[in-house]
Amino acid sequence: MHFSHSARVDALRLKLRDFLDTYIVPRQNLWHEEVAAGRHPVSFMADLKALARSEGLWNLFLPALRDDEPGTRLTNLEYAPLAEIMGRVSWASEVFNCSAPDTGNMELLHLFATAEQRARWLAPLLDGSMRSAFAMSEPDVASSDASAIQTSIRREGDDYVINGRKWFITNAAHPDCRLLIVMGKTDPDADRHRQQSMVLVPIETPGVERVRNIAVMNHLSPEGHCELLLRNVRVPVGNRLGGEGDGFMMAQARLGPGRIHHCMRAIGMAELALELMVERLQERKAHGRYLHHYANLTDWVAESRIEIEQARLLVLKTAWMIDELGARGASREIAMIKTLVPRMQNAVIDRAMQAYGAMGLSPDTPLADMWTAGRALRLADGPDQVHLHSVAKWELKASEANRGASAAYLTPGRE
Repeated sequence: MHFSHSARVDALRLKLRDFLDTYIVPRQNLWHEEVAAGRHPVSFMADLKALARSEGLWNLFLPALRDDEPGTRLTNLEYAPLAEIMGRVSWASEVFNCSAPDTGNMELLHLFATAEQRARWLAPLLDGSMRSAFAMSEPDVASSDASAIQTSIRREGDDYVINGRKWFITNAAHPDCRLLIVMGKTDPDADRHRQQSMVLVPIETPGVERVRNIAVMNHLSPEGHCELLLRNVRVPVGNRLGGEGDGFMMAQARLGPGRIHHCMRAIGMAELALELMVERLQERKAHGRYLHHYANLTDWVAESRIEIEQARLLVLKTAWMIDELGARGASREIAMIKTLVPRMQNAVIDRAMQAYGAMGLSPDTPLADMWTAGRALRLADGPDQVHLHSVAKWELKASEANRGASAAYLTPGRE
């Protein structure tokens, strides 16, 4: 495993960071002002997206990108440092057409869409002219188990009729969201992992109701984490994505890359938090001494650096494994980073917030927003407990072949 950046990736890193510092960071206050005033997308987003595309900073996340599709084809390992840079500003990924959930939806369409579906939905997503949402999680079941979803997708002649309730559906409130990829049950009597299918639903289809945009820890995202009611939503059978009964398999294919993208961006947030903390410790005095003269505070700096580096190395290993073995072959590592990285993110940001005192709780720094994002990430794409359970199962299974071998290291009778 070699994690050093190629000359190509180093050039992209420098170009992306320069773009971020020149065009995105100076507009952070304006972004917040326009969103607070109810304007979304913000007035300058289209111009920034056009500029990013013209500079070759577009669709950087898709390893299977075709030569005739817009963007730059990169491996997961190559994309990792770029996603980390994007993570420094919450809305930066959209500028480069690399924001969730569109990235995962584009991967799904890339893998499973028909030629007609690609032309209607994938092409405008790759162009950045529309947005999309992935409607899987539901309020009445433990959505960490995708086989438990209850939404009904019933066939009537040449149509599917969809009934169900979804929630925390990211992007569903975005004015440019045109497509829902809805996961539900087409055959409740089949094997538990063959009951589900995915259907492409234009968001303006009769029967699709946005019930509310749910605040996350009292933080209301302009793109939305919506509750949706699907009542007798009728779409053609030709809108099915993949085969009937393939929904669970496709969800797993989508979630692997999505999880690692979240972790890449989370490391970028943690890096920014550490930079802010170091600056604060060097400029603020308490009781006549700079904060960095207090050993317990400089310990925070060292602990944060160590934790970030540990997390980054595991993410890079996971990205390399996805490239070499596919998401399924890296499933254990994906589960590990999905547990480790958000915890690291919140630990580092929490220290930075403490260093800033009351200011760290205010909107005058990005720390509170980044902390909220990290806390939410411990539930998004599967809660910590599910991933921890999976890792433990792999360890127990791996031990079966050599069970008892470690007993040789015991000293019988020793007190």
